[in-house]
Parts: sequence; C-alpha cells; structure tokens
Amino acid sequence: MSRRSILSRTPRTPRTGRRLLAGVLGGAVCVGLSAAPASSAGTDAPGPVVSRGVTIPAFYTPPAELPGENGALIRTEPMPLGLSIPGLDGRPMPGTATRLMYRSTDSTGAAVAVTGAYIEPSAAWKGGGPRPLVAVASGTMGQGDQCAPSFALQHPLTLTGDTLSVGYEALSVYRLLSTGAAVVVTDYAGLGTTDRLHTYVNRVDEAHALLDAVRAARAVPGASVTPASRTGLYGYSQGGGASAAAAELQSSYAPDVPLSGTYSGAPPADLTAVMNGIDGSALAGALAWAINGFAQSDPDLRAVVDANVSATGRAALADASTMCVGDAILGYGFTKSSKWTVSGASLATVIAADPRARAALDRQRIGRLKPSGPVRLATGTQDDIVPHAQARQLAVDWCAKGAAVTYDAVVLPNLGDKILTNHMVPLVTDQGDAVSWLADRLAGKPAGGNCWTMPFQP
Repeated sequence: MSRRSILSRTPRTPRTGRRLLAGVLGGAVCVGLSAAPASSAGTDAPGPVVSRGVTIPAFYTPPAELPGENGALIRTEPMPLGLSIPGLDGRPMPGTATRLMYRSTDSTGAAVAVTGAYIEPSAAWKGGGPRPLVAVASGTMGQGDQCAPSFALQHPLTLTGDTLSVGYEALSVYRLLSTGAAVVVTDYAGLGTTDRLHTYVNRVDEAHALLDAVRAARAVPGASVTPASRTGLYGYSQGGGASAAAAELQSSYAPDVPLSGTYSGAPPADLTAVMNGIDGSALAGALAWAINGFAQSDPDLRAVVDANVSATGRAALADASTMCVGDAILGYGFTKSSKWTVSGASLATVIAADPRARAALDRQRIGRLKPSGPVRLATGTQDDIVPHAQARQLAVDWCAKGAAVTYDAVVLPNLGDKILTNHMVPLVTDQGDAVSWLADRLAGKPAGGNCWTMPFQP
C-alpha cells in the first residue's frame, strides 16, 4: 500500500485512500511503559498501513464519510500513556488518556479527519469555575504517520531500522496536567491519519485542527471540561505557529471557543525567513515537509515545484514524507536545498523568483490579524532555525493592532550555529514560565501585556 507521488499533478483530497510509503525494514520497536492495540471498529481500512516498519493502528484510518460539524467526534478509544504511574487513589498519574478522531476543515475548505488525544488529569483543579482546558499544538515531529503526537504519548520512543521518533512534547503536556488543567493534543491534518499527507506549517490547517480539538474534547465521554471551561492554547516552534494562527482565526472560525490565553513560543510567522534559517541546518529535512505539504494543498506552489525540483529533489521529498525528526536529522541533516533543484539555486531563491510561489508563502504569514485574548510570545535571541527577528516582528505586528501581548526575549549565549541547540534550549528554559503564565490566565488572573517595552527589548 503506497501513496501516490507527493508531486502528483492530481489534486489531493481527503478521501482518495492514499497510504504512506511502506518502509518494511524490520519490525517496529515501540517503547512505552504500557501499550494496547487500537480497535479497528468503524474503520474502512482494507488492511494495515505500515510506515517505516511501524504498523499504524487501524484507529487512524478515517471513515469514508465525515460528520457535518467541525469538532464533531468521529470515534474514541482508551489510550495508555507510555509514561504513567499508578496514583495512591488507584487512578493513573498524570491522567487518563483517550484517543480521538474528529472532523475539521482544511485550507481548501474540504472536510478532514484529524486525530489527537484528550487527557483527564489526576490532579485536582483548585481554581474557580469548571476545570479548564489547554489545547497543545506539538512542535515538529515529522511527516510520517508514525510520528503523530498522540502516538508518541503512548510510545515515548519509536525505533525501527528506518525510523526514530521521540515524544519530547510529553514534558510540556505533563507540566500542564500538573496544574489541574485538562489537555487535548492535536495531531494536525494528515499526521497520523492515513488518508493524506501532513500539511506541515500550513497556518490554516493547523489553526483549525487546534481549535476543533477543543470542541472535540468537550464531547469526550466522561470528560470534566465543559463549554464554560476557560481555554488556553500552547505551542512551541511548529506548535507556536499553530497556536498563534489559532489565536488569530478564533473569532472567525471558532467564536464558540473563547480564549483565556495563548502561549506561542518560537513561532514560524514568516516562512520565507524560516526557510532560510532551516536550509543547511540539522533540520534541513523540514524544508521537504513544508514543500510536500504546500504542493499537496496549493496548486500554484505545486506547479512551481514540478517545474523546478530535480529528480534528486523529488526522491528526497518522497523519502522525507515518511520521516520523523530523528530520521530527517540522520538522513538530511545539514543538506542544502540547492542539491534538490534543477538550477542549483536554493528553494528559497526559486520561490522568491516566482510570483505564484511568493504569493503562496505570503498567504501563510502570521501577524496580519489581531489575536483573540492575551498572548505570551517567547523567542530565543540566538534562534537561527526559526529566526528570532521574524518572531519578534510578530510581537510588533500584534502590538500595533492593539493586542494584549506579553513578549519575552529569551537571552542565551550562542550554543552552536545550525545544530538546533539555539532553537531547542529556549523550549526548556522558558517552559516553566510559559506554563505558569498560562495557568494564571486559566485561573482568571488578568494579563496586561508589555507592548510598551518592545523598543527596549532585543
């Protein structure tokens, strides 16, 4: 079972039955403290989908027909957490997880099935009102279905002869659960679900999937969250872009999901600048994921890719389409995209030279709309993967629109050019402050913002 070429000229739709390229180089080794097979009830899959040696549970194959409402649950099942211990009261800590599939709408206006996970925390909510909810947008995991954030919560380490995925987002999820808030994690469009390719850093797809995850969480059987629960968004890197875009689109797409606060860490707001940052870095494979996703969803960019990507580039794009972050670092780390084009120019140069491609990336710009509710935006001043300057500019743009922005420049020494350290260390060093800030918003504490300090901040 294999997908058609990611560079196919035939437009991709949610129900064409595409499958991942099968990597069958040995059996999967999925390491977790607990594991259980997914139920296949209600799926339309003729057989298992295998991605780089990992059998994707039948749960992740969408049905032929989807519900009519965004956020409507399609199916659920209990999901063991890979890192979990029994609590004194018999309940697992940090909580009880449910795997989800729900309906969303992609950037083309088509209905799409999205998967994720809802976690009911063991910790009590000590604030006022009903238990709040945080929707977590994961940082970059990859483009293969075995890289899905919900899958990683069950399997903290997925290792085969051909794939390596680490569930690093569990740290932020568990810290949020410890505050007493419930958490819902989205897998984004096409990550996990076996019918399409993940549209990496597509702001509309990501924003819709995150907001619809909130709607879906409210409908989970036994969930303590309600429409009256305060809601927050949380994300770093790819997730920071998703949470930022969701805050911008909430008022038009999901007015029934009022936001008490949004954390956006290292957001890729300007993809042209981000492409230059990623090219030739340890995470160069992420360029392939972005091009793959936009070639699937945007006919203009697909035409530019068809005309300018070489045979070597096409092979790399197809190979990367089933990779997780670990695979991409090992397979394409420090690769320059000039190796993938017919002319030998970088992908950023190719896109800059074509008005259609420039317009396609320009449509992905975050910062042109005022976000709903207070926002905390953090960016490492040495970040050279998701460049600091473009993230800071997002804060400036939002402040100019009158948004309640708390901007935090994470000042650290240069920890190594293009090797991910300047991007990843702020994720850890700022995480405690980010969780505390969001917990205060969920408790109803006001956030004034610090836009007035922008001229004095790096």
